[in-house]
Amino acid sequence: MPQRCLALPFALLLFFAIGINSVLVGQDSDQPKDESPAIKSSLFSSLRFRGIGPALMSGRIGDIVVDPVKRSTWYVAACSGGVWKTTNAGVTWKPIFDGQGSYSIGCLALDPNDRFTLWVGTGENNSQRSVGYGDGLYKSTDGGASFKKVGLETSEHIGKIIVHPEDSNVVFVAAQGPLWKEGGDRGLYKTSDGGKTWKKVLDISENTGVNEVHMDPNNPNIMYASAYQRRRHTWVLIDGGPESGVYKSIDGGETWKSINRGLPGGDKGRIGLAVSPINPEILYAIVEAADGGGFYRSSNKGESWSKMSSYLSSSPQYYQEIVACPHQFDRVYSLDTYNMVSEDGGKTFNRLGEADKHVDNHALVIDPADPDHLILGCDGGVYETWDRGKTYDFKSNLPITQFYKVAVSNEKPFYYIYGGTQDNATQGGPSRTNNSHGIRNSDWFITVFGDGFDPAVDPEDPDTIYSQWQYGGLVRFNRKTGERVDIKPQPEIETPPLRWNWDSALLISPHNHERIYYGSQILFASNNRGDSWEAISPDLSRNLDRNKLKVMGRVWGPDAVAKNASTSQYGTIVSVSESPLVEGLIYVGTDDGMVQITEDGGGNWRGVSKFGSLEIPEFGYINDIEADLHDPDTVYVAINNHKRGDFQPYIVKSTDRGKTWVNITSNLPERGSVYTLKQDHEAANLLFCGTEFGCFTTVDGGKKWLKLGSGLPTVAIRDIEIQRDENDLVLASFGRGFYVLDDYSPMRHITAELANENAIMPIRKGLIYGVSSPLAGGTRAFQGSNFFTAPNPTYGVAITYHLKDSLKTKKSERTSKDRKLAAAGKDTPYPSWERFKEEDREGSPRVELNIRDTKGTLVRRLRGSTSSGTHRTNWDLRYGGGSRGMLAIPGKYTVDITQTVDGKTTELVGATEFEIEPLLYGQTSGPDREAILKFVKKAQSLSKSLQGANQIAANSQETLDAIERVISNSLELDAALLNEVRAVQLQLMDLMEQFEGDPTKPTRNEPAAPGISRRVRTMMFGAMGSTEGPTGTHKRQYEIALKQFQKASKELEKIVNIEIPKLNKKLDAANAAWTPGRKIPRVK
Repeated sequence: MPQRCLALPFALLLFFAIGINSVLVGQDSDQPKDESPAIKSSLFSSLRFRGIGPALMSGRIGDIVVDPVKRSTWYVAACSGGVWKTTNAGVTWKPIFDGQGSYSIGCLALDPNDRFTLWVGTGENNSQRSVGYGDGLYKSTDGGASFKKVGLETSEHIGKIIVHPEDSNVVFVAAQGPLWKEGGDRGLYKTSDGGKTWKKVLDISENTGVNEVHMDPNNPNIMYASAYQRRRHTWVLIDGGPESGVYKSIDGGETWKSINRGLPGGDKGRIGLAVSPINPEILYAIVEAADGGGFYRSSNKGESWSKMSSYLSSSPQYYQEIVACPHQFDRVYSLDTYNMVSEDGGKTFNRLGEADKHVDNHALVIDPADPDHLILGCDGGVYETWDRGKTYDFKSNLPITQFYKVAVSNEKPFYYIYGGTQDNATQGGPSRTNNSHGIRNSDWFITVFGDGFDPAVDPEDPDTIYSQWQYGGLVRFNRKTGERVDIKPQPEIETPPLRWNWDSALLISPHNHERIYYGSQILFASNNRGDSWEAISPDLSRNLDRNKLKVMGRVWGPDAVAKNASTSQYGTIVSVSESPLVEGLIYVGTDDGMVQITEDGGGNWRGVSKFGSLEIPEFGYINDIEADLHDPDTVYVAINNHKRGDFQPYIVKSTDRGKTWVNITSNLPERGSVYTLKQDHEAANLLFCGTEFGCFTTVDGGKKWLKLGSGLPTVAIRDIEIQRDENDLVLASFGRGFYVLDDYSPMRHITAELANENAIMPIRKGLIYGVSSPLAGGTRAFQGSNFFTAPNPTYGVAITYHLKDSLKTKKSERTSKDRKLAAAGKDTPYPSWERFKEEDREGSPRVELNIRDTKGTLVRRLRGSTSSGTHRTNWDLRYGGGSRGMLAIPGKYTVDITQTVDGKTTELVGATEFEIEPLLYGQTSGPDREAILKFVKKAQSLSKSLQGANQIAANSQETLDAIERVISNSLELDAALLNEVRAVQLQLMDLMEQFEGDPTKPTRNEPAAPGISRRVRTMMFGAMGSTEGPTGTHKRQYEIALKQFQKASKELEKIVNIEIPKLNKKLDAANAAWTPGRKIPRVK
C-alpha cells in the first residue's frame, strides 16, 4: 500500500548528516533514557554539507615538511584546518586528517629513516587568542593514508617533534601543555617503542611546558630544549615567567641541565632555538624576556651565550621561530610578521621580502639542494619562491580560511555569503553561480581588510554590507561603488574610554533595516545606518579590573612578560540580539559573563550574572544570544568557557525573558565548547549549534542533540546563519571556509513514527536556467589542475525521500537467513533446483521516482536507492532522454515512487507536488516555453524518424553486403546477380548522402552542402541547447530537413520494400545460404 507523501515531520530526517548515531556522554552518565532512539544521525547521511571555500586568501599555516626523496611531496599543517598533502608541489592538495579528533595542528615530523612515517602534534603551537586545542599525538606509517593516536591526549598544544636519526622508535615531543589552565601533558616526552609508551624526561612544573626540542646533527645524544611558561585567559596574557629557559642533555635526553648563562635574567618568555647545520658548535636563540630580550648566539654548544642584537619578533607569543640556513654559515631566518634574515649570526636583521605575499610567517622549508628555493607558510597560506624572496608563487587552492562569523544576503537569484576572518579580511562571494565552473576565487571580493569579524548585510539593500576589523573598526561598504565609509562610534566629551572587543557585537534590527546596534562596553544604536550614534546603555559589563585577577596562582605586575599583549580589553559586549516579535526587547552578552536585558529599547536594563542554580560558569564568555523567533518571551544563550580551561558546552534557555533558566546542553559531547546557536524560522524546536568540533542539531528543543557531519570535516564552527528563502544552513568554520547545507527543510517535518513509513519530503522549488561556461567547457576549463573551484548545488530539483525497508532479491533473503542460522549453530538447508532457477532468473529489484506533469503524463523516470533510510535524488529538469532531453516547462509537477521486485511493480509513495520556475535575471517574463515545447516535440519526432531511417539504411547495407558475399561464394548462383546488387548499393549510397551529406568534397578539404542529419542536429541544439529556444534559423532547418526527409524516406522504402525483397526472392529460389531478412533455407 502506498505510504504518506507529506513532509516527514521533525525527527527522522533531522540528521541528514553523517556521523554518530547520537552523541554519547559515557556509559555511566546520569543522562535520562533516550526517548527517541529512532532519531539518529546515520539516518540522514544523504544530506551533505557543500564546502565552498574560498581559497583566495587561504589561511594560517603552522608547519611544512617535505619528503626527502620525492621532494614534490609536501605535508602541510593548517593551524585550524587539519593536515594536507600534495604530491605535485602544490598543484593539487588532499586533506588527510579530516576524520581525526582534532583540527588544530601544532607541528609535523617525518621519520628520517622512513619517509612514509608521519608524526602529527595537535593543538596549534602558539599562544594567540584564537588557537584551538588538540587531543594529543598521532602517527601514520603509510604516508598519511591512515592515522593512529599514540598518546599525550591532554597536551593540548604540541610545539615540536623530532625522530632519532638512527632509531625510528625513539621520538621526542615538546609539549607546551594547556594554554588556558595548569597541568595536562606538559614537558618533554620520549618514547623508545615508536609511541606505545611515553616517559616525561623534562618536567618543569604544572605551568611550564617545552616549546622546542633540537638534536645536534652530528651527535644525537646532545639535545637542547626551551622551556615555556605562559598562560592566557579572556582578559590576560602572561607570556613568560621565571621557569622559562634553555636546557641541554648530553645523554640522549635522559638528564638535563639549565644552560642560561648569558641569557636575560629574570622572567623569560617564549624562546626559539636553532642549531647550525654547518657547525653544530653554534646555537642561536631568540629570547623574549621581561627586560626586552633579543637575539643570542652560543659558540660552545650552549654553555654560554652572547647577545648579538636586540632584535625580537613583533609578537613572540605568535612567532618566535628561527631557522639556520644549511647553505650559508651564520645565515639565520626569523619567522615574523615580515620574514627576517640575518647574514651575520644575528647582529643585524633585514626583511627577506614580502612583495605580493601575505605577511605573518610561521613555517619555512629550505631546499637542501638550492638556497634560493624556499617554501613558506604564513597566515595567508603556502608560498614558494625560487629567488629567495624576490618573487613568490601563491598556492591559491588551499581552502583553509578561518572565519569568525558569517552573514547572508537576501538577493536573487543567488544569495551572497560574507564572513570575517582571522587576518584575511572580510570576504564576500556567491553561494552558487550559474556556470559550469562553480564558485571560483575570482567570484569573491573584500569588503574591508584586517582581521574581520561579524558582518551584517542590509536585508533590503544587498549592496550595503557592514564590516568590522579588530577592536571595533566598522565601515559601511557599498558593493556597487566599492566605497567604504567609517562609521565606528566615538566617545563623547568627558565620557570613559570605549572598550572594544577583538570581535565586537553587531546587529541590524529586525524591525528597521536602517537601525544597527554595536557594542563596546556600552551598546550603541544608530537609526541612520551608522551616520550617527546614540548610547542606549551604561557599561553593561561587570567592569572588573583585570589587573587584580589572579593568573597561575597570583596577581602579576605590569612588568610581567607581554602582560596583556595581544589581548582584548576586558568587560566588553560580545553578543546582541533583538526579539523579532517585540521591538526594543534587546539581549546583550559580555565577555565577563553578564547577560543584560532591556524591554524598552535601552531605557532600563536588568542584569543576569548567574543562571539561577544551574551549574553554569559564572564568568563564562557569552558567545551568542538568540531571541526566539516564535515566542516573545524565550531566549537562548551559548556560554563558552574554554578560555578558563573548561571545554564543556553550555546552552541555556529562558521562557520568561531571563528571569529563570533551564539547561538544554543535554547530551552534547562533554569536550567541545559552544560558539553559536541558531533557531529555525518555521519549526521552533529545531535548533542548530556550532561547537569546537562540529555542528549539532536538535528537533526537540534541546532534549537530544545529534551531530550533523556529512561532508563536514572535524573543525570548529564559530557561527551559523540560515538563509530563509532557500532554507539553507550556512556555517562559518574556523579553518575550512564556509559550508552550506542546501535545503535542510525536510528536517522540520519528521517524526520518530515515520521511521517505519515510506515518504517523500517537501520539495524546494526548482530553477530553470542555462548553465554558462565563461572560461569554456568543464569545471576547470583549460586553467590547469591547480585552478580552485567549489561546487554549485546539483542542477535541478532535489527530491528527498525515506524508505522503511531495503529491497532484497530471493537470493539475498536466503543468504541472510542462512547467515543467521549459521551464526546460531543451526543447519542451513540446501535449496531445491527450482529455487535456484528462480534466483537465477530473478531480475534486480529497483526503486524508481516518476516525474509527471499536471496532466499525469510521465516525463522522466529516475532510478532511486533500494536501501532503507533517507535518500536524496536529483532531477536535472530534463524530460525523457536524460541529459539530452529537453528542459522542462515551468509549472507544477508531481513525483511518486514505485518499486519493482521480481518483475512486479507496486507503488511505494503517492504523488507529491512541486514546482519549477525560470530564472529571469530581472526580466518580467521568460521565453515562451509552451511554444518551445511544441517545436521540440516536432523536432524530436523528426529526429526519431531520422534515427530510425538511418538504422534501417545501415541494416540494408549489411543485408546487401551479405547478399554480395553469398553470390560471390556460390557456385549455383549466376554471377550476373552481382550487377543487380551493385545497382541497389549505389542507390543506397545516394540515399545515405542525402542523410549524411556528400563525403567526397570534405575529404578533399572542400565544403559540401549539409545532409539531413546535420540540419537536424543544428535544429535540436537550437531547441534544447539553451533556455531561449530555437531561432528562426533553427526553425528553417526543421522545414528544410522535413522536406528532404520526406523525399528520402520514400526512396528508402522502395529499396527496403521492393529492391531487396526482389534479390531475396532470387536467392530463395536457388536455396542459397541464409542472409538477413530471409526465411531459413530448406533442408534437402
